Amino acid sequence: MLTPSAPAPDFTLPQTDGTQITLSALRGAPVVLFFYPRDNTPGCTKEAIGFSEQLAEFKNAGAQVFGISKDSLKSHDKFTQKQSLTVPLLSDEAGTTCEDYGVWKEKNMYGKTYFGIERTTVLIASDGTVAQVWPKVKVPGHVAQVLDAVRAL
Repeated sequence: MLTPSAPAPDFTLPQTDGTQITLSALRGAPVVLFFYPRDNTPGCTKEAIGFSEQLAEFKNAGAQVFGISKDSLKSHDKFTQKQSLTVPLLSDEAGTTCEDYGVWKEKNMYGKTYFGIERTTVLIASDGTVAQVWPKVKVPGHVAQVLDAVRAL
């Protein structure tokens, strides 16, 4: 699990527009990473729409926001179009970034055990260190909490 003031693990992942995003190249501004289980599921859709609706506010506060899941770029593209999302989505199909950030967890649903992404948001300060981590995110009100934390940096 990540702890505040620890260096955020670096990564390079593809974005829905085809470009590669490298975390260390974004230093100098805060970065919000919201890890979510799967495209086009109810909670993930609400979360992605929430960040999309507030994206201008995050930009006004100087922060960049990215959603990350193990879904393919093709899946992200369909999700983006279907939900009119403006927040950029990154594909971690190999799962290494999810593992580096400690969000790939054993889960239990209806008596079945499986591995999946635990909905988690990580705020990275402009110096590349972890500023705050929200594990086991509950979607209602979460985007506002993250925006407040970005403004407080």
